[in-house]
Amino acid sequence: MSSRAIKATVELFAGIGGFRLAAAQSGIQTLWANDICPKACQVYRSQFGDAEIRQGDIRELTHEVPAHDLLTAGFPCQPFSSAGRKRGFRDPRGMLFSVIVDILRTHRPRYFILENVKRLLLMERGVHFATVLFALTELGYQIEWRLVNTRHFGLAQNRERVLILGSLDVKDDCPTIRLAESTDICESLESNLRWVTDMSSWLEIEKHRRRFANWGLAFRQCFFSCNLEHFSEAKPIVTLRSVLQPTVDPVFDFTESTLQRLEESTRIDKFLDGVQLLYNQNRGARMGYTVFGIDGIAPTLTAATSRHYERYKVGNRYRRLTNVEYARLQGFPDDHCSAVSVYNQYALYGNAVPPVFVSWVLDKILQNRVVSLKNAKEQQLHLFQDPMTYADKSRIT
Repeated sequence: MSSRAIKATVELFAGIGGFRLAAAQSGIQTLWANDICPKACQVYRSQFGDAEIRQGDIRELTHEVPAHDLLTAGFPCQPFSSAGRKRGFRDPRGMLFSVIVDILRTHRPRYFILENVKRLLLMERGVHFATVLFALTELGYQIEWRLVNTRHFGLAQNRERVLILGSLDVKDDCPTIRLAESTDICESLESNLRWVTDMSSWLEIEKHRRRFANWGLAFRQCFFSCNLEHFSEAKPIVTLRSVLQPTVDPVFDFTESTLQRLEESTRIDKFLDGVQLLYNQNRGARMGYTVFGIDGIAPTLTAATSRHYERYKVGNRYRRLTNVEYARLQGFPDDHCSAVSVYNQYALYGNAVPPVFVSWVLDKILQNRVVSLKNAKEQQLHLFQDPMTYADKSRIT
């Protein structure tokens, strides 16, 4: 099956079109897109026209979805987010995932790319991600997932997201690996590659009751996963300072109020996950009133209104980030959301899929970048070891 045959895509839960930007850059045509948010659709139309986007509840529009080669979806993360109510699939919004399954079952696209929050791997001892994997593999897809961070893709933000790649181009005797380099896999598995290549030794998804590792494969209701300790494709870290606008309107300032609050705050001067923390009111790393520096990267941008008013010390000023800086931190053009108010742009950018994530996966597919472990260094060292003797290693699940 040729990966170059991808010509058309459908974009579900499209938001402001992060998947579409990446698809267009790869020469893939978007046939149909959907989102329920009026503001997101307004931005989408302003950038891509009115022909493909359909505003409304996807559960009422599935009959309109055309045949396609690639399905993309940043399906709602609220049920799985640590910032939400943590109800998982018991939250009705989580059931929107079932719409994705129905569309995949109907149209059988060769590939799909899904995106979600890190917590999906961890929530309730992995039960919810196991539900996702089981439903997708039951359709005949091989699944590969990886936890990635925007900081490794040249964006000055600490944003971890799970990318899930599904494909029908799988051989029964060997998994297809695209989202991990052989050096990363060999280093983390100490060259015991039989765990990866021998699909008969994989664990049953339904029996898994603990958090999933940051990378893994699944097929025929079984899976293998391990924590990859390095991302060999990581780009050099870009600091927040480098993406700031040189001239910013004083409307973004909080100087006077911040100076008053600093009297009750504790000087921290530390970096956490690459984020520079200068002051905190409650002496905690992330709790209370925090002032961030610009020599590190930005904390995760979100759709929550309160997060849009975080303070950053820029020179002698204390201000929030601008809407343009939000765009840059997510990898969008500066004016991508100009069709809506500045206030509304923050939430739309904070909820968007960074196009660089999608471009990375698409490049793996379109350029047929399939990882081969056959010639990996020292592959044969543990070939005849019983793989179950490694089952209790903390980094293998």
